[in-house]
Amino acid sequence: MSELVLGLRLLLGSGRGNRVRFLLMVVGSGIGVCCLAVVLAIPGILAAQDARKAAREPDCSNGRGSCLSTSGDGLALTRLDPYGSEPLTRIFVAQTGGPIAPPPGLPELPGPGEVFVSPRLHELLSRDSGLARLVPGKEVGLISAQGLAQPDELYAYVGASPEELKGGGHLSAFGWKWARFPTVEPSTLDILRFTLAGVVLLPLAVFLSVCARLSAASRMRRLAALRLLGLSRKGTQRVNAAETVAAALLGAVLGLGAYWVVNQLVARMGLPGFKWYPADGALSGTALLVCLVGCPALAWFVGRVGAKKAAANPLAVRRSAVEKPPRLWGLLPLVPGLGIVIGYCVAGATGNVPTDTSFSAILMPLAVVLVGSGLVLSLPILSRALARTVARATSSLSLGLAMRRNEVEPGGALRVATGLVLLVYAASLTQGVLIELDQVSKNTSPVQLYTMALDDVPRNKEGALTKVPGVRSHAIQAPSWTDPDSEERTSINAVIATCDQLRGIASLVGNCVEGRPARLMVSGHTYDEASKPGSSFPFHLRNSEGKRRVVNVRVPRQTIKYHDDTAAQMVSSGAVLIPPSLFPAGFRPEERATLSLLSSSAPETVRSVLEGIAGVDATIEVDTDGVDAAALQQITVIKTLLALGMILGLIIGVAAYLVAATDRAVERRPQVTALALLGARPRTLRSVQVAQVVLPLAVGLVLAVVTGKMAESSYLVTGGGAVFWDGAGLPLLVASALGVVVVAALGALPLVGRRIDPELIRRD
Repeated sequence: MSELVLGLRLLLGSGRGNRVRFLLMVVGSGIGVCCLAVVLAIPGILAAQDARKAAREPDCSNGRGSCLSTSGDGLALTRLDPYGSEPLTRIFVAQTGGPIAPPPGLPELPGPGEVFVSPRLHELLSRDSGLARLVPGKEVGLISAQGLAQPDELYAYVGASPEELKGGGHLSAFGWKWARFPTVEPSTLDILRFTLAGVVLLPLAVFLSVCARLSAASRMRRLAALRLLGLSRKGTQRVNAAETVAAALLGAVLGLGAYWVVNQLVARMGLPGFKWYPADGALSGTALLVCLVGCPALAWFVGRVGAKKAAANPLAVRRSAVEKPPRLWGLLPLVPGLGIVIGYCVAGATGNVPTDTSFSAILMPLAVVLVGSGLVLSLPILSRALARTVARATSSLSLGLAMRRNEVEPGGALRVATGLVLLVYAASLTQGVLIELDQVSKNTSPVQLYTMALDDVPRNKEGALTKVPGVRSHAIQAPSWTDPDSEERTSINAVIATCDQLRGIASLVGNCVEGRPARLMVSGHTYDEASKPGSSFPFHLRNSEGKRRVVNVRVPRQTIKYHDDTAAQMVSSGAVLIPPSLFPAGFRPEERATLSLLSSSAPETVRSVLEGIAGVDATIEVDTDGVDAAALQQITVIKTLLALGMILGLIIGVAAYLVAATDRAVERRPQVTALALLGARPRTLRSVQVAQVVLPLAVGLVLAVVTGKMAESSYLVTGGGAVFWDGAGLPLLVASALGVVVVAALGALPLVGRRIDPELIRRD
């Protein structure tokens, strides 16, 4: 305890300069803890949103939106549709018996013709008249915050009659164990945690360590003096740790206060595609413990390690003895990390993509952490080797002085360059995650396909659906009937349409004769072996009165070259085109048949078509091929959070550079003064300062770009996507690295003062 008290007394009574340094340590720790709190709050925000989603789930909902239960006092249907890139959720409810407790956020369930909407949907309804078709009825109230995942959610409860919800099931209550459409899927959340750990937490650990070692040289000389006065080794380390822990603890309190302010402001303004309620951002007890205990514990460890040299050999510290060269064990994490990364890259290049995703889920994050920590620990070794080589070969005075200084003090490069090096490394890794996300849930074709189960489409409304404004063409698809008791269940797929309808769907239709069946041949697609000319397949039909017919369709010899522009070919090769005239009037297939509509993929057209379909029947479930509204929302959230992580990483990297470079310049004032008194010009001194920072930083950035691209490629190999190598992002990454070098060079120029103070040498 006496050593801790001594450390605090030295802190308060050791002069203005040390008090300023202590204040900088507190501010730096506060910035770091604030960034750490942001990262730790993200899982809590997502969990709070999913909890509210689960509490409002109808107990009758399944993945298709209809109910499975057979008892209850109501009916319900869940419909999820894209509104641009956002999901619009509609819950159709109808009470058939006793009262049902309303879900959170509603005072009561809406009756037939009544609608409760979210505040954002209320605003959109006043601007978009067509949107009212999706939520038909009179608006009787707004859904409160308890019933919404986030303030901007598009959500509605639509009252309906039991006759309108024949396709639904029995509703008894609201509330489920989990959310059917979570804000972020658990597997994607693991990717987010993994990426944020590399983008934010690794640079953050370095930044907090840098803040804990401000003015390390002068502090070591002061601690060495205490050791020479008789203080024990452990006591010397505790004196140093007391100061760093005090700064870290005050910084933690300051950082948590700053996070509270940031959470209140940003939650109200929102991020692109992601908003939350301020209460959701409240830190959990575990997160508070990490900030208030973990950060001071890290400072304690760094302080004890930093004072180890002064405690062990105080005379060498006081006499400014030459530091021992860094040992090669610093390369130890880099070697196995690169081995894993190279192994995955080779596997992807040779086509031997790993299939054991559970093993890769452990090995890949381990490789990323090993490479990242290896970059940090290898910088002093590489800096010293480069400095020695350049110093021997150069004839430039400025470069020679800079390299000799880096040779005797290679640890300086670690403090100055590490934050920026890790930032570039993390940027490449983040790019890989974004590439993987861009490969899913995105319709890149020029047309949009809408598919509806034919059983859900009333016969009297089928014609109106095909005439919705924006719809180019339509067709009915159905498989032939198969005997459930037969072991051999062969069937063919049929497209029921005229040649004109087919031309409206496809970009290539060759040799189509109106009124004549034909096989559709899709170039490059596997041919359906069951579709052999002369084979006969039955189709079971039914009309509006419930009468049934069976029509046998013989596979014709005539073929039609076919190709459409949908995200995945709408028709399989070997499917049979059947003219509608071949079936009796008023009859249509009754088993697994679907009605397909086609339009342009322009967002305005897609929105107009969905509104038109809802105008015919708002309860019809529409599958928008290639567009998953829930997945698109998840990708938007993930991209926003990754962008937030990159911004935090940029703040941490730049702050670490500014703190370390400024502190290093202050620590080197005696050496700069000595060189100035010996006749060195200010221009020479500035060149020395820039070279000392830029060269080791350039080496670290080259290594970061190379290892980052390798880590990115290995991540894509293990991700199961179609893209393994991304050369398009390399120019941006290299340009970013060059920009970092330029900023570092410009930032180093003002760090050499113009005033020469000989007192610095005398006092030293």
